Amino acid sequence: MINITSTTTEQQQLLKEGKLLPIMEHFYTIQGEGAYTGVATYFIRLGGCDVGCHWCDVKDSWDAEKHPLTLVEDIVEIATSQASIIVITGGEPLMWDLSYLTEKLHEKGARIHMETSGAYPMSGAIDWVCLSPKKTMLPKDDVCSAAHELKCIIYNQHDFQFAEEQAARVGKDCLLYLQTEWSKRDKNLPEIVEYVKKNPKWRISLQTHKYLDIP
Repeated sequence: MINITSTTTEQQQLLKEGKLLPIMEHFYTIQGEGAYTGVATYFIRLGGCDVGCHWCDVKDSWDAEKHPLTLVEDIVEIATSQASIIVITGGEPLMWDLSYLTEKLHEKGARIHMETSGAYPMSGAIDWVCLSPKKTMLPKDDVCSAAHELKCIIYNQHDFQFAEEQAARVGKDCLLYLQTEWSKRDKNLPEIVEYVKKNPKWRISLQTHKYLDIP
């Protein structure tokens, strides 16, 4: 493993090519949110994010410098030895070129999912794109077009309007989810239930991994 601040010119090139990536953590667990809730999944969490959500629950991921660079082949070997569905998340994974990582994962027969704010252009071959847009940096058009599910976080009342605005940007077959920000769940969940009843194009996503007390 290599620290970004001490990289050589050659290592910087490998980082640019996506052959080295800053990995905050990786683990085998159960997907807790969205369309694949309940499915055994291996998560690869990349460091680096400048979207700046004030309620983010993984703020340690923001500074890529904190997370050692790891050879893609090493993480691919570990992940695919334990699971067939791999989620690339962050941080904001699209800050990095994912082409090499996804190529190597597909060579091992993995199905690749990604969770992204969409703030950066698409890269890599992704089988399932979960777009979770943020007001601070709106998603790019190409990510909206690629999204298989849209997951909008509800923190306050204006977030319902924001969710509708983002729903207008994705494809007609994209699944639409509303998910309460965890600290506001007692207040927001009843409101989300009523909203979905009135607007049944939406579904409710719960952070079931937090109820199960798993990663």
